[in-house]
Amino acid sequence: MEKVIVFGLGDISQIAKFYLSHDENYEVVAFTIDKEYLEKGSFENSPVVAFEDIDSIYPPSDFKMFIPLSYIKVNKLREQKFLEAKGKGYKFISYISPNATVASNSTIGENCFVFEDNTIQPFVTIEDNCILWSGNHIGHHSVIKANCFIASHVVISGGVEIGENTFIGVNATLRDHIKVGKSNVIGAGSLILSNTEDNKVYMEKATEVSRVPSNRLRNL
Repeated sequence: MEKVIVFGLGDISQIAKFYLSHDENYEVVAFTIDKEYLEKGSFENSPVVAFEDIDSIYPPSDFKMFIPLSYIKVNKLREQKFLEAKGKGYKFISYISPNATVASNSTIGENCFVFEDNTIQPFVTIEDNCILWSGNHIGHHSVIKANCFIASHVVISGGVEIGENTFIGVNATLRDHIKVGKSNVIGAGSLILSNTEDNKVYMEKATEVSRVPSNRLRNL
């Protein structure tokens, strides 16, 4: 059983504790956060320790780290803390839901969080420090570079390369054999049909609001 320290006290860290606590392969022994944000000594019935002190209390020789931070600053915060923990000597778990479909010859790096109902087809590579929320399709021979966040029900077709630190929102669709640049933000419902450059933002228009109020609709 892996003894795990979870970084963060937010919603995703709470979700991580839930999943890990229901998996016999893991035991969450503590949470950690930067000292300047440390306001309480426990979270989810586990102790909270300042990140600056974590290696002296839970040494990297005996414990592993999990950093399920969100896409803040286009995933830069998660990348920063991943590198800082690595600098302290920690190794990382990757949590892959038993309810995800993962081809046996796919590759998933360190500190990845793969939720339920993801389909990861053969010959896929997912590099370190990526989060795939529930229900995505990752097509064959695709590569997701480090520090990406893929929200729910994204379709990534075959042979796609996603650049580092990219965020892809819910229900986005990417056609086959394209390259997405680094640090892209691809908004919910976007349709990407060709290569993108670094640091680009793609936003689909929101559904229009009808001038007719709901209480005046007929047959409803």
